[in-house]
Amino acid sequence: GLAMMITFAIAPSLPANDVPVFSFFALWLAVQQILIGIALGFTMQFAFAAVRTAGEIIGLQMGLSFATFVDPASHLNMPVLARIMDMLALLLFLTFNGHLWLISLLVDTFHTLPIGGEPLNSNAFLALTKAGSLIFLNGLMLALPLITLLLTLNLALGLLNRMAPQLSIFVIGFPLTLTVGISLMAALMPLIAPFCEHLFSEMFNLLADIISELPLI
Repeated sequence: GLAMMITFAIAPSLPANDVPVFSFFALWLAVQQILIGIALGFTMQFAFAAVRTAGEIIGLQMGLSFATFVDPASHLNMPVLARIMDMLALLLFLTFNGHLWLISLLVDTFHTLPIGGEPLNSNAFLALTKAGSLIFLNGLMLALPLITLLLTLNLALGLLNRMAPQLSIFVIGFPLTLTVGISLMAALMPLIAPFCEHLFSEMFNLLADIISELPLI
């Protein structure tokens, strides 16, 4: 429904093309436009995947890896903390008017690469696959402060267990790790918005580069 609304909204601003609907050329154009849409969608998903990866890593360190949530959109099991981070990233994306920038880039593709059957540059899709490393890089950067603190806490609990074996570390370890993790997340919450803003800006720059490389000149 949303895709149809966007289509009807931007269609009047696009140049008309005289293409026979029932032809192999029209089929090729449809496949070409689908590939362009997939490239744009995958690139933008890198930002949200990075935030979800950070949530999964943090949840694993906090001992919340067993708490999963079934995402109704993808029908996949997702850790609760990763789902919370994903929803937070979506809210920040809308707050930064990212959806307007994305629609603007979508309209620009029809001017940068007009509908006409010109071949696509495979180097653009190669750059897209190489950009997948940004998921783990940005996800690790976002989760690194909590990873460092929780790793230090686990090392301290391990030393405490060696010095005082009579203490039940398993009883106090999980509540302590969970409490410290939640407290640190609350303290770092003001820093998540600037990080996501930089992340979305990086993804939009990557989108612009991929769009500029798509035409085979």
